[in-house]
Amino acid sequence: MDFLTISPALLEELRNSTDPVPRKLSPQASAQVDRIEKVSFVDNEAEFRWELLQDQMAFDKLHEGIKKFADDGKTLKTVLLKKFEA
Repeated sequence: MDFLTISPALLEELRNSTDPVPRKLSPQASAQVDRIEKVSFVDNEAEFRWELLQDQMAFDKLHEGIKKFADDGKTLKTVLLKKFEA
């Protein structure tokens, strides 16, 4: 289970539900769908940046993730310094 994207309340509701869950996806159906072309930006940072700027949500989410990661690093550093000083 992924507790990061599904709230505990919803997980509990789903766990207690007896509603039928119809199948929506199948390996046979996916085999008939056109393949998505694999894209690689290895050794092509300019192309990566251009494609990223074409998708506003991807750009915003990447920025948000990097900022939160940096903020968490600062928080961790503060917590560790307090523990070492104690």
